[in-house]
Amino acid sequence: MTATVTVSRRIPAPAERLFDAWLDPAALAVWMRRDGDEPSTVVADPRVGGRYSITMRGRSGEVVHVGAYRVIDRPRELEFTWRSEHTLGIDSVVRVTFAPDGDGTVVEVHHTKLPDATAAEKHEAGWTEILGQLERTMTETEAA
Repeated sequence: MTATVTVSRRIPAPAERLFDAWLDPAALAVWMRRDGDEPSTVVADPRVGGRYSITMRGRSGEVVHVGAYRVIDRPRELEFTWRSEHTLGIDSVVRVTFAPDGDGTVVEVHHTKLPDATAAEKHEAGWTEILGQLERTMTETEAA
C-alpha cells in the first residue's frame, strides 16, 4: 500500500514566475530546502525525460533526491519522479499545479506512491516548509 500527500499554498506571484522557479537550478538551490537548512546543490536538465539531482543539507546531514521530469506544461503543471532515502529508494511521483488566483497563484504539490505513512508524514512536513521557502524567496526577490 502506498501513501499520498497534498500540500498547497497561495503565493503572491504570477504562475509563470513560480513555475520557472521549479526548473531553474540556481533558484531551486535557494528555496528547495527545509527551514534552517543550508542552500541545496541542484543539477537539472529541465525537459521531459531529463533528470535532476537535489542535494539538501540539513542538521542531520545530506539527503540526495533524484528523478526525471515527466510533464512540463508551463505555467500549469509539472510532474516528476522523486526518489531518496526517505522514499526507501523507490520512485514516487510529484505533481505540482499552478492556479492563478487574483494577484497570486495557488501552488499545489500532490505527492503519490510514497512507501508508507511515515514517509507521507515526513514529506507533508517537508513540502509545507519548502512551499514556505518558495514564498519567502519570491517575496524577497520581488522587494529587491
